[in-house]
Amino acid sequence: MEGADPTLDRLDDQIDWYDRKSAISQHRFKWLKALQIVFAAAVPVDIALKGPGAAAAILGALVVVLEGFQQLNQYQQNWIGYRSTCEALKHEKYLYLAKAGPYGEGADVRRVLAERIEGLISQEHAKWTAARLQSTDGDKVPPAGR
Repeated sequence: MEGADPTLDRLDDQIDWYDRKSAISQHRFKWLKALQIVFAAAVPVDIALKGPGAAAAILGALVVVLEGFQQLNQYQQNWIGYRSTCEALKHEKYLYLAKAGPYGEGADVRRVLAERIEGLISQEHAKWTAARLQSTDGDKVPPAGR
């Protein structure tokens, strides 16, 4: 395939992936939080209206379960991290296309672009891994070299 640029193809693929995953995480986070707010607000209403005793307990339990899912899956952190990486990748693409910044005169621009793209992706992956380790190990800090 003549004219194909694997570096730009990789960049566009990663921008699309991070954009999509950020949107999914944002959607899931907001839905979980909205449900938590509704269920938590319904508890005092149920008690004030002298509803069935089990209803307030069930609503309270649902709030806890929804927060557990949020903590387990880290939707808010993923949303923010993925969005940040997506925007950083877009920034690199715009600089590259404008031949600005590190992509100016005399630079091996494709090599620089590839290195910077992979650097951003590696940073995001390292943050994601550290967050997963922290969420499964509590507050334990991962050992050096992991």
